Amino acid sequence: MEFPQYDVLIIGCGPAGLSAAVNVTIRNKKTVVYGGEFCSPKLSKAPHINNYLGFWDVSGEELRQKYLKHVEELGIKIEYNKIENIYPMGNSFNVVSKGNMLMCTAIVLAVGVQNPKYLPGEEELLGKGVGYCATCDGPLYKGKKVGVIGYSREAEEDVNFLADLAGEVVYLPLYEGLGNIKESVQVAKEKPKSLLGKEKLQALETEGETLELDGLFIIRETVPPAKLLPGLKIERNSIWVDRKLATNIKGVFAAGDCTGAPYQLAKAVGEGAIAGLSAVSYVDQLNKAEVKV
Repeated sequence: MEFPQYDVLIIGCGPAGLSAAVNVTIRNKKTVVYGGEFCSPKLSKAPHINNYLGFWDVSGEELRQKYLKHVEELGIKIEYNKIENIYPMGNSFNVVSKGNMLMCTAIVLAVGVQNPKYLPGEEELLGKGVGYCATCDGPLYKGKKVGVIGYSREAEEDVNFLADLAGEVVYLPLYEGLGNIKESVQVAKEKPKSLLGKEKLQALETEGETLELDGLFIIRETVPPAKLLPGLKIERNSIWVDRKLATNIKGVFAAGDCTGAPYQLAKAVGEGAIAGLSAVSYVDQLNKAEVKV
């Protein structure tokens, strides 16, 4: 089976991600942007922007529309889906989103501020019965009892997927307005407190009961970068980068709020441009090396 292949994958469709996409595209590299359903809420809510050169007293929504129009005119594709897993494969990466695979040579992380509050026991039990991708690991729990903690309605797709595989599914939605959930799913409107187990997950403790589970999926709006890419260097809750916005992982770059303060629009756009150009340079260097061989 052939998978879509890109020179540069950009994760995040805020100002940094879109800036990176523009600079990659005008240098004739194939790219795709993965982001949330709305690009970007933080920008759209700004009533006035007075510190962005050339745009005096513009609203965030006006600027957001201009950004989206710009990428549309360049034919840049935005996929409104979450990246769930990244697997380094030498000089390329295999990337999973909603159970679908794509391949890329370089990656730009532009995921905004990432400082999730982990549940007690979550980090220790990750990969030991706890996961973030139901479509990836769901088949491991065929006929078993699994739980799902959903931070947004996006999780409902994962819940319904598991309902056709697992013997029993318990869903804890942490948002208002439950959507279309299959009848076989048990909905528990309680807040999770902690995960129990040592060598593997044994149970989920909520405010009202303790649920014995074989597996648990935690579906947040985004997967923290350090969980997407084990070994990614994090300093003070931000992704470490050098002057070219390269991370400590070869072929991976980062830009915008995820690299730390100041959390300014101009900084995000500028870093997006640098990260995009650095990713292009990285791809070109690999291509030249292959030609010499």
